Amino acid sequence: MREVIHFQCTVCNRINYSGSKDKKKKPERLEMSKYCPFDRKHTPHKEMKK
Repeated sequence: MREVIHFQCTVCNRINYSGSKDKKKKPERLEMSKYCPFDRKHTPHKEMKK
């Protein structure tokens, strides 16, 4: 079963993106380099806690 997750920018701490993942197959938190429109550059985004 897939669950909706949200990604938070590590620089400005704003929630910019959402996605989904299977928590049984990938229990660890994801970290991706995504574009932050507030910083106007690519920054690391981490999966938030619920």
